[in-house]
Amino acid sequence: MFNKLQWKIILLFFFSVALTFITLFVLRTVLNNMYYSNFKQLYPLVEKIIGLNRVVGFSLWQSVVVILLFIFYVMLLSWGTTRKLTRIITGVKRMTDGNMDERIQVRSNDEIGMLADQINAMAKQLQHSIHEERMATQAKNELITNVSHDLRTPLTSIIGYLRLIEEDKYKDEVELRYYVNIAYEKSKRMNRLVTDLFDYTRMGFGQIPLNRTSIDLVQLIGQLTAEFTLQLHHHKMEIRLVTPQEKLFIHADGDKIMQAFENLITNAMRYGKDGKRIEVHVAREGKQGVVRIINFGAPIPSMDLPYIFDRFYRVEKSRSVDTGGAGLGLAIVKSIVELHEGSISAVSSAQQTEFIVHLPLQ
Repeated sequence: MFNKLQWKIILLFFFSVALTFITLFVLRTVLNNMYYSNFKQLYPLVEKIIGLNRVVGFSLWQSVVVILLFIFYVMLLSWGTTRKLTRIITGVKRMTDGNMDERIQVRSNDEIGMLADQINAMAKQLQHSIHEERMATQAKNELITNVSHDLRTPLTSIIGYLRLIEEDKYKDEVELRYYVNIAYEKSKRMNRLVTDLFDYTRMGFGQIPLNRTSIDLVQLIGQLTAEFTLQLHHHKMEIRLVTPQEKLFIHADGDKIMQAFENLITNAMRYGKDGKRIEVHVAREGKQGVVRIINFGAPIPSMDLPYIFDRFYRVEKSRSVDTGGAGLGLAIVKSIVELHEGSISAVSSAQQTEFIVHLPLQ
């Protein structure tokens, strides 16, 4: 209660008054002793003071002494509080000048301490907002650069082969169909990129409606792995599925969840070729269904692991079509999982790389 500033002001007033009267009491005794010891020398001065008091109607010199003492004690007792306010003013000025790392070092349990804490919290939040704004600007620039690169590469090939066709620079119909097929495949790649970019943007702004139904996660993953069996066999790989005996129902959009796990298995297939197999484990952990997709290829470097779910981030930096797409696949997976109130993480070692998806069960 007495740490409140208003009570401190009240106590400061009464302490100042008390100290003033105590000082006057001490001075009165000292002055009396001095007066009687030096009566002849001080008497003319005392007469003038008495005459002045009669003119103004009150004891002028005593009033002046009281006022000066009171001001002195107020300033003395309030020195700590004013010093804290000065620190706050100085800190705010430095923040205004752009030094957002500045923090006000004031430790107090009253409103001044609360004010300092709030200013520090505001500065921290503002610093975070500035950092986020800079990151957003950087991400926007990277988005433009990456999209330009990923669109320009297939587009250049399409234009080149269509120019050959337009100028009849092919030997026979077989070569013509070869050129047309390449242009067609490049067009499909462009379409995938544009579709992924559009889906990611919509998911980022929460504009994709989810058609949720009750879905058996075990059945969905089983169906998906069966669909990938032939494709993996073509790449001389195999997929192993480990599931529980029970059914695990989730309330989700089947198409979106299927897209997320398709991206994860495709990613495992692309980067786990050396391991020759992919393992998919489905299990219950408390109130969540957990899906682990494991490949045994080259590990993800520890410096890249925290960023693999960022848009356009790729561990392989050459942006080659053979080693990856535009870098949106895992970002889309994360967005889909989070739209379903789930989470995704990844761990990687020399033996295996594991993507772990948690989804709430019904």
